[in-house]
Amino acid sequence: MTSVQGPVRPRKLLGAELRRLREDAGLTLEDLAEVLMISKSKLSRLETAQGNPTPRDVKDLIRYFKLEGSVKAEQFMRWTRAASKKEWWHSYLPAIRGGLDLHVAMEAEAAVIRVYTIPVLPVLLQVPAYTRALYERMEPWHSQEELERLLEVRAKRRHALEYRDGMEKLKLVAVTHESSIRQLVGSAAIMRDQLNHLIERSSLSNVELRVLPFGTTPPFTSTCMWAYFEFDDSEGDVVHVETHAGFGSIETVEQVASYRAHHDELMQSSLDPDETRRLIESIRDTAFVG
Repeated sequence: MTSVQGPVRPRKLLGAELRRLREDAGLTLEDLAEVLMISKSKLSRLETAQGNPTPRDVKDLIRYFKLEGSVKAEQFMRWTRAASKKEWWHSYLPAIRGGLDLHVAMEAEAAVIRVYTIPVLPVLLQVPAYTRALYERMEPWHSQEELERLLEVRAKRRHALEYRDGMEKLKLVAVTHESSIRQLVGSAAIMRDQLNHLIERSSLSNVELRVLPFGTTPPFTSTCMWAYFEFDDSEGDVVHVETHAGFGSIETVEQVASYRAHHDELMQSSLDPDETRRLIESIRDTAFVG
């Protein structure tokens, strides 16, 4: 699969609009590909946001659907130009792989990310020493050079909670299982620093952290880690489910809506933010002393 080097949303929005135009005209991919003299696979990739759209192909489609000079045509071209922009993570390819490139791209464009994690803490709330300790346990999968680059990627991703050029700060709504705040990662000293960081960061206006406690019956979807990407235009939200093999995307409207409901259930089953901070303080002061 082609690496994701820039924004994903413009490609997805463009692809969805082009697919609607084709379907409204009663055309199959084969019909349109034959008329435009391009391959069916290329047209399919354009509609499914695989790879970057080229200005020439988009202009041909604008011309075919008689949209020249329209507001929609200009929007198509803006999306096309935006899709070709290379973002900061481009320089870290191919160190980020297994779908992480797409995950980072979505994260950079989302207005809100709703996550659930077990048995490790949410990525955007990890301190560098905690992240390093996790990555070092992955050897020999990562070379030292790769590890340093991945740590740089993590640092840049965390920055989105403080500032994003031309966008509002990222809003993070996170539920993490109680096991993640009790799990020893690195050392007791690292965990104390990490739990102090959680207490501090969870007080930010754009961060909401809740712990799903051991005493609660596990809701559905609480057995794996996943993230729900929510965008300003409220269209095309995406869910990424994370496994040891990488990320899997869920994009169908019905499934995405079900995950939004699942996250609401997780929130309701979890401690509220103040109770969460009190639990973290208690674990910090009893489990990770010395």
